[in-house]
Amino acid sequence: MAGLTYDTGALIAAERDDRLLWALHRAALARGLPPTVPTAVIAEAWRGGPQHRLSQLLKGCRTEALSEAQARAVGAVSARSGLADVVDVAVVEGALRRSDAVVTSNRSHVEQVADSLQRRLLVHDV
Repeated sequence: MAGLTYDTGALIAAERDDRLLWALHRAALARGLPPTVPTAVIAEAWRGGPQHRLSQLLKGCRTEALSEAQARAVGAVSARSGLADVVDVAVVEGALRRSDAVVTSNRSHVEQVADSLQRRLLVHDV
């Protein structure tokens, strides 16, 4: 495992001060591996106004914008997996590309996408 990729559930867990999420985050930072957050995940989790814990979490993360090539790959994987939630598909596509584990509150979607590609991911539930 190279690092961590956060999905929307992970960002929501950070905002509600989930101990497991913050322990995983601190451990990743201590290893010099800032977690990756796809920018679509931020869009899905951000509600405006003060989100202090979420803002604190994002300061320690790398963000990944969706390039046109990645968008095409995500669309193809979405069709293959039968999952229309392109944010979840983007999380899995990026995590597989980087050999990351995924921190999620939606294990079933993550596994559905990985299974459709005949790949396995380490998943941390929050």
